[in-house]
Amino acid sequence: MVESSVLAQTVRDIVQCHEGSPTQLLQILREVQDRLTWLSPITLDQVAEALGISPDKVRNVAEFYSFLYTEPRGSYDILFSDNITDRMLGNRELLHYLCEQLGVVIGATRADGSVTVGTTSCTGMCDQGPAALVNGYALTRLDKPRLDRIVELVNHQTPLTEWPREFFEVTSNIRRADILLGRHFADGSALRAILKRGPEAILEELVKSGLRGQGGAGFKSAIKWISCRSAPGDVKYVVCNADEGEPGTFKDRVLMQDFADLVFEGMTLCGRVIGARWGFVYLRGEYRYMAEALKETLRRRREVGLLGEAILGDPTFSFDIDIHLGAGAYVCGEESALIESLEGKHGVPRIRPPFPTTHGYLNKPTVVNNVETFAAAAKIAVEGGAWFASRGTTESKGTKLLSLSGDCERPGIYEYPFGVTVRRVLEDCGARDAQGIQMAGPAGHMISAKLFDRRICFEDLATGGSFMVFDQSRDILDGIRNFTHFFVHESCGFCTPCRVGTSLMRDLVAKVHAGHGTRADLEEMRKLGRIMQVGCHCGLGQTAPNPVLDSLDQFPEAYERRLRSTAYEPAFDLNAALDQARWLTGRSDPDAYLYEEMLLGAMP
Repeated sequence: MVESSVLAQTVRDIVQCHEGSPTQLLQILREVQDRLTWLSPITLDQVAEALGISPDKVRNVAEFYSFLYTEPRGSYDILFSDNITDRMLGNRELLHYLCEQLGVVIGATRADGSVTVGTTSCTGMCDQGPAALVNGYALTRLDKPRLDRIVELVNHQTPLTEWPREFFEVTSNIRRADILLGRHFADGSALRAILKRGPEAILEELVKSGLRGQGGAGFKSAIKWISCRSAPGDVKYVVCNADEGEPGTFKDRVLMQDFADLVFEGMTLCGRVIGARWGFVYLRGEYRYMAEALKETLRRRREVGLLGEAILGDPTFSFDIDIHLGAGAYVCGEESALIESLEGKHGVPRIRPPFPTTHGYLNKPTVVNNVETFAAAAKIAVEGGAWFASRGTTESKGTKLLSLSGDCERPGIYEYPFGVTVRRVLEDCGARDAQGIQMAGPAGHMISAKLFDRRICFEDLATGGSFMVFDQSRDILDGIRNFTHFFVHESCGFCTPCRVGTSLMRDLVAKVHAGHGTRADLEEMRKLGRIMQVGCHCGLGQTAPNPVLDSLDQFPEAYERRLRSTAYEPAFDLNAALDQARWLTGRSDPDAYLYEEMLLGAMP
């Protein structure tokens, strides 16, 4: 137990390192937890006191993020990825095996306090699973021999720094490169271009390029930059959304790991265009392993005059970047929720309008683009808009990075010009027996083989960048059930249609999956899905029913083969639930029982 005085000093030191700013609350809580393994009520009160803010605000933030713990955790905190692609690779068997060897229950801490084993939604390692996190750092390619070694390391209390490096190896797996991944980029070339030609000329090239946001929404990047540039106010910000929380998506991981200079250059370019002096990278909590390397890249860029004050010797060009680490909240991938998190709050999406380009971070004009978009913008500044627009289709210019995982021989990153067919992608990755694809993560769309000749572009099949492949051996409903659990876990709880709707949808899918569903339940799924699509506050809730609605349309047989023939099947046995009441009252007469005909008669 840490003494109260020592604890208080630890908190004060960390808060001081962040200049006592409440906007740094999430980062402060992460660092305090790193020192203490969890956030006790006393600790949270001390953080609140040191920051001069309400204890309730601190607790609300601590309880919102899944990687912040308000209950004791083990010195080793191991979280298995529970994404469907990891399940395809046998992660559940491995999870149970590890718990058996360590003598710990899933979701609990061992009696000696040394280790906790649980699950998390997705680690972003879908191409090299089964994967897990240990104290926030990625473990890849898990198997029983590797788990046996982990058991030894945990039992001997071996520091993570002494664990075998190969356990933490994260490879890029770039399988196909085009203009973004395959063409050399000289550091500083985009910044020299804007200093030579001016922001207006670079904006013109961005317009010519037709570049659209690569996170999935597809909003024209030039329009966003122009709107922010034109917004009143001298203080503006650039935010890079590196919180790719959609299960099955890992393209931004590869860009941040192998092409960080390109991304930072795109952010700096944007800063010059819109008149911003400061930018943030909101890095997904699951990518903690690369945080120090990214900070080192930023330090190097400052040393060579590509970041900081007087960039490339121009006293009018100053811009710097800070890394903010998320803490396990899928909803923070939505740009306004991300901004709330950057401000030290729990990540609940804002009501829009106003939009971030006029009222963003700290209510100042802010450009929020994802990793791939900033990387593309840097290359456009050097090569020109016409060069970029020479790839792709009429409405979708350039190329798209795709994350391929699931039932394919060559999972990894593939870059294609917009307009490529789904079938071509499947051929290239070795998915010879595909029955269905979940595109753009659970919030995207599921398609069957009859749609494999459609094209990947905004005017046909839009995608944020992921393909999860299901071959003929898979039960599609297993995947759908996994997705519904994901949305329940990740709902921020702000609005009733999402908070309640995701739970109801999960229960309906579970009922059908267990063989207790009827056609009436399928109709309820459709009705509920339509309500959520129009009634939820943000995109998370609005897209949460997509996997169910798509699979009902594309794979009706997955549901129908499980249906009961009755018109109505209760979700649980009411008569059994009344057994205790009958025993307590000593009743066994007919009126103490419920009968099927009575239940059916009560149905509307």
